[in-house]
Amino acid sequence: MNKTTIVAASVLSCATAATAQSSLTLFGVVDVGVSHYSAKSDFYNNTASFVLPPAIAPGGVTKSQTALSNSNVSNSRLGFRGTEDLGGGLAAGFWLEAGTTPDNGATAISSFNRRSTVSLSGPFGELRMGRDFTPTFWNDSVFSPFSTIGVGANVVSSVGTSLQVVRGPGSPVAASDNYLRTSNGIGYFLPPNLGGVYGQLQYALHENASQSNVPGSPSRKGRYFGGRLGYAAGPLDVALAYGESTAADTTGVNAIGLPTGVNLEEKIKTINLGASYDLGFMKIFGEVSQVTDRARSTAPVPVLGSATLRDSDKYKGGLVGATVPVGPGLIKAAYSRVKFDNDLGPLATPLTPRRDASVNKLAIGYEYNLSKRTALYATAARIRIKDGQNNPAIVGAVTGGVTYLSTGAGTSGFAPRRSTGYDFGIRHAF
Repeated sequence: MNKTTIVAASVLSCATAATAQSSLTLFGVVDVGVSHYSAKSDFYNNTASFVLPPAIAPGGVTKSQTALSNSNVSNSRLGFRGTEDLGGGLAAGFWLEAGTTPDNGATAISSFNRRSTVSLSGPFGELRMGRDFTPTFWNDSVFSPFSTIGVGANVVSSVGTSLQVVRGPGSPVAASDNYLRTSNGIGYFLPPNLGGVYGQLQYALHENASQSNVPGSPSRKGRYFGGRLGYAAGPLDVALAYGESTAADTTGVNAIGLPTGVNLEEKIKTINLGASYDLGFMKIFGEVSQVTDRARSTAPVPVLGSATLRDSDKYKGGLVGATVPVGPGLIKAAYSRVKFDNDLGPLATPLTPRRDASVNKLAIGYEYNLSKRTALYATAARIRIKDGQNNPAIVGAVTGGVTYLSTGAGTSGFAPRRSTGYDFGIRHAF
């Protein structure tokens, strides 16, 4: 992406003759389009009795919307970044980036919610502190032809984000934090001169306060750590990443601070492997992913003392995709899928019906570059969901805009089944 660079060294030199070389860059993207979304819910019946669908909606319920949208192929944003040469190979830098909504102008620089970091770099690599992408999210984004936005977004990321919103700790900045981004993070990046090897480590502080009369204090809810290691040389790029977020961590106490024996610990663990290979006439992409929602709860039991229950739900996903250059444009296509494996824990028996679900997505699109900075685009996508009633809040991915009608709590009612959508728009980068 081309950026407009304002070189500030000449201005700073007016203040002192011994200043180091510095630069300030203003950059951004404006991406606006016309989009249409639909989401259909079908009637289901998991009871032993015959149940007729409601007479007013025997064929299911469809929600649809046509909207002026934004961030369909690139996130609309406005940012500032700068560097200062400290000499001896060292440099200091900052990056402040805010998401915007140019379709209605409602969101501008109210916060630097996308990235907010300060860093020190040198021959040792880069030490970065602040708000940034997680290592595992990079694989969802980089190894998908449609990245993680628009109607063609990687459904692996869509489900992972929903899981974090529903089960994760969230933050005052975003409910999806610790999957897409982390706040309060300390990161380290390998130097770029390692023969194609790249990598990073990241740790995010939970910042919870301790209390002397609370056993197990402080809670680690909100803590994140992860890493990514990859290799990029010639046409090949491959990376393995892991991340772990503490979604819940509580120790029960009564009014006077004595332990009640009720404890809960829940962690969301993500591991994924992504790769791309450029054949010249075509670039192929692939990703495999597993997100585990692992919980352990302990409660007092009369006579027995206490009982511990464990639950470990898994979301196994993957993507295959390709881009094909055609003149000044680019054809894009991708298929992505996530399978939800429900861990019934102590309720599991050979006769217990499984409560799994799955979602798959097919997307195709085209970008036509009017210049190095401006492009027209069109994308269409279709999502199909199986047994969505078993986990509608997480596997109920949509192409955007509208949500499914979900009722019945897995017994009988309406459940997510399919969603379609398209984007037509223009993107300008500066």
